[in-house]
Amino acid sequence: MSTDSDSQTRNSHAEAIPAITARIVATYEECGRIHHLGHSPLPSYREVVDILADLREILYPGYGRRQNLHLGNVAFHVGDLVDGLHGRLTQQIARAFRHDCLDRDDATDHESRAAGITLRFLETLPALRHTLAEDVQAAYDGDPAAKSLGEIVFCYPGVAAVTVYRLAHELHRLGVPLIPRIMTEYAKGKTGIDIHPGARIGRRFFIDHGTGVVIGETTRIGDGVKLYQGVTLGALSFPRDEFGQIVRDVQRHPTIEDEVVIYANATILGGKTVIGHHSVIGSSAWITRSVAPYTQVTIEDPRLRFREAGDSLADIDYARRINYQI
Repeated sequence: MSTDSDSQTRNSHAEAIPAITARIVATYEECGRIHHLGHSPLPSYREVVDILADLREILYPGYGRRQNLHLGNVAFHVGDLVDGLHGRLTQQIARAFRHDCLDRDDATDHESRAAGITLRFLETLPALRHTLAEDVQAAYDGDPAAKSLGEIVFCYPGVAAVTVYRLAHELHRLGVPLIPRIMTEYAKGKTGIDIHPGARIGRRFFIDHGTGVVIGETTRIGDGVKLYQGVTLGALSFPRDEFGQIVRDVQRHPTIEDEVVIYANATILGGKTVIGHHSVIGSSAWITRSVAPYTQVTIEDPRLRFREAGDSLADIDYARRINYQI
């Protein structure tokens, strides 16, 4: 049964709400750089994710929402998807361009510009399917646990992340702001693999297991490269101009040449660091200088300490070398 005390408490809470609201709204002027208030809508995160789902339907037909596809009906299905994507992606790209120009006077027809870029992006999809077919085959060839290509398309987080990256990279290459990052950040949330859309990655790329992989914006990766979980391809430092501002248009991340294998938790840093072709980088290695081609890099074997039942603590030299399967 309600009491006078309960009623007074509710009234007190209700009276506090307007004051809290006013204090929050006041911060919209005080911290104006982290809100978007006005009549210019931003790209929709949910719509971009839905667009990715439709693009996956095109890239991997039969593996997604629509089943019972065959050569007799797939053209109709894909045509319907492409037609819808042209309008939806044009709208999102136009919003991204408009937002990108808010701080400067720009009279560009964003819708017309976006429509042209969307068409150019859609024209890349046939070639992109050939590239992804090589990525899937590289995953199958590089993992003895894989039973089929279908298992890789359905289940492998590395292939899922690379698929989104390759789509986002094409939009990034075409100069589209914001949306490529939305795409790759969505993929990171799903897979734990963080690939910046600005990175340049060659053919037959395979990330095994994948969780914790980070590939920075200016990374350059050649053909036939294989990474394991936890690998970081990052920046060693951030160059600054005379005003102390970060210089953004320089290579800050390493170059990985063709046919390199990088094992779990290795860290490779710096824009001047080049890992030569056909090299193998061992687990947990920390590299900040270039490596010649055909080089194998490993850390020294550790000393392990064992305490067996009934014994005192003893140091035991651990001398067994790690044999890598190349």
